[in-house]
Amino acid sequence: METIRRAVIDIGTNSVKMLVADVHGQQAEPVWEGSKQTRLGRGFYETHRLGAQPIEETARAVAEFNQKAREHGAISVRAFATSAARDALNADELISAVKAIAGLDVQIISGDLEATWAFRGVTTDARFARDPLLLLDVGGGSTEFILGQGKQTHFQNSFPLGTVRLMETIPPSDPPSAAELSNTRHWLREFLQREVLPKLKPAIANLSDSDPPALSLVGTGGTTSILARMELKLRDYDRNRMEGLSLSRDRVTWHVEHLWSLPLEERKHVVGLPPNRADVILSGVAIYEAIMAELDFQELRISTRGLRFAAVMEA
Repeated sequence: METIRRAVIDIGTNSVKMLVADVHGQQAEPVWEGSKQTRLGRGFYETHRLGAQPIEETARAVAEFNQKAREHGAISVRAFATSAARDALNADELISAVKAIAGLDVQIISGDLEATWAFRGVTTDARFARDPLLLLDVGGGSTEFILGQGKQTHFQNSFPLGTVRLMETIPPSDPPSAAELSNTRHWLREFLQREVLPKLKPAIANLSDSDPPALSLVGTGGTTSILARMELKLRDYDRNRMEGLSLSRDRVTWHVEHLWSLPLEERKHVVGLPPNRADVILSGVAIYEAIMAELDFQELRISTRGLRFAAVMEA
């Protein structure tokens, strides 16, 4: 079986990301990865319409990545969009802008497909390929919860819970206050108990009845990559050191309380935290803390893989 170099561009609510990889069967070896924050979902949740400026910035980022993919020798480039585009009343404007500026068609994927790809991508890593896991993919506009083992999923659902969405629902001050953190934790607890746990807990209980190995909590996406970088004090992205890292619940809570104690300008200087993510990280880490608390997980394992790994194998 020959090796094929492909690229996928992931248009998210917060950022545009690209993976160029050499694909051989069901394995993808990263060649180049990049991310550009365009905040497509900026101001979206009041009107459910994408703004003209975020659309143009996003289309230009896609064009830059398309050119970069060709420079790296990719024979195909696939673009897809997730939560904000999925929910937008004017998604056609994004599709038209990307076609006009970048010359690419955009596939708007469902929450179900997003969850499927996230699980397939993460389980290409042998560390996550056999034992049961609850995978969380926290994005800017949605969070995918996937319960599965090996190649089989037992539960998957995409919920309207994301870093940008939460930040715009409960915008923190600068610096954020202890009361705002308390309100955010309370909002998350109520959301999880009302929307997520009634659907997820029965699936976890059914899995437990078969007496498998202990269920692991695994996070993928921007927030967990940043958590790993902050924990390891990495100034640059280092997949080999980040992949499979475990953070205790106490350490996740420490990061939450540390970040929420700092004004925005000081957060921009935290080692491992990209300055352009210093605002949205507050909601991201709070989401993981809340899920660990509500489901009583004592450890969060980090995966640097996700939906782009599956998408590039299917391109």
